[in-house]
Amino acid sequence: MRFSRIRHVAPLSVLLFAAGANAAESEAEYGPNPDLPEPQRGLLPDMTIPEPAPWGDQKPTVPDGYTITAIATDLKVPRQTLVLPNGDILVAEGSGGNAPKSKPKDVIAGYIKAQGTTSVKSGDRLTLLRDSDGDGTYEEQTVFAKGLNAPYGLALIDDDLYVANQDSLVRFDYQEGQTQANGEPEVVTELPSRINHHWTKALTAGPDGRFLYVGIGSNSNITERGMAAEVNRAEIWQIDAQTGAHRPYATGLRNPTALDFQPDTDQLWAVVNERDELGPNLVPDYLTSVQEGGFYGWPYSYWGQHVDPRVRPQKPQKVEEAIAPDYSLGSHRAPLGLDFSTPQVGSDYAEGVFIGEHGSWNRANPVGYKVVFVPFENGRPAGDPIDFVTGFLTSDEKTRGRPVGVTVAPDGAVIIADDLSNVVWRVAPESNQQN
Repeated sequence: MRFSRIRHVAPLSVLLFAAGANAAESEAEYGPNPDLPEPQRGLLPDMTIPEPAPWGDQKPTVPDGYTITAIATDLKVPRQTLVLPNGDILVAEGSGGNAPKSKPKDVIAGYIKAQGTTSVKSGDRLTLLRDSDGDGTYEEQTVFAKGLNAPYGLALIDDDLYVANQDSLVRFDYQEGQTQANGEPEVVTELPSRINHHWTKALTAGPDGRFLYVGIGSNSNITERGMAAEVNRAEIWQIDAQTGAHRPYATGLRNPTALDFQPDTDQLWAVVNERDELGPNLVPDYLTSVQEGGFYGWPYSYWGQHVDPRVRPQKPQKVEEAIAPDYSLGSHRAPLGLDFSTPQVGSDYAEGVFIGEHGSWNRANPVGYKVVFVPFENGRPAGDPIDFVTGFLTSDEKTRGRPVGVTVAPDGAVIIADDLSNVVWRVAPESNQQN
């Protein structure tokens, strides 16, 4: 017998204890002041991953006036992309992590999560895509570098190409137009990699090119492995691009999966995956500006001073310091991509950010699985997220793809990495299409 979704159904006693865990989503789940229901805890949380389905002759859905094209297929787990100065696109391909299953819930959750993961082996490489004639079709596809270790974040500063592997930040020499790396990369600094429950290492370059910023996720949901496993975790590091010297720039961010600097303001922003197992409407994943020296609550509290009772020992003084995020994206969306828009994308999407929502497992009814646009006004988020690319979830509750990284190209095209169907998509205003 086949099921359209892989689901764990809790016993009746647990469902009664949860007291409405499958209730409708909060009326105010988005924005700076989301409704936060009481935590709902049972023996096992709701766990669901839609069954994968092929695209066939279908494509994701985009707004009127835009077209979407698969510019690369049959990749090996594409996660993040970088548009180079000449228009080439680098794709980081790979999947990491080696955290052991620590309790029965982890075993069950691991099985369920695996149902929504590609069976393709991790590429551990960078692939370069080239559109030689500028018609929106990327005719050339070459392996730029191989033998990496679950590469994720990408950044270019002058002639230095930086890659955040799951265990190190490395640097390649880069000359515009080259299609292959000249040699092995140089290690800039080691990154925390013990256990690697959250293995992705987000990366962006600072506006002045002196520093790089790396997001490092926690080693657990909520300190189940003890605080010793969380040393240097749940942080954003500031790293000197030349020397590798580093320091915590901000702390208490459970899993900062994508980083970007806001144009004109030089303000760092992040999307963060928050904690699980407190119910379908807790805790909101979020978009936030990142304050230097700021503490964002994990593990002791969420959304400012909302204490997580599961953490031992409690630290009231840390809770008092916790900064509430700027903008709720809703719970269990699993945002993994972030990039600021430009006017070239189109007037309806000229000011704001695009966010790739990978979709999470800790709900009975799946959410996420799309790319959204969060509009900004006066440099701040304003209004609900707007669906930009959908259709990853089917009408019969299967999923054809899962978006990860999003990158806005200079010509206004939005590049999306899809790590389930192993495709890179290009969404462009129809006025930019030449083919």
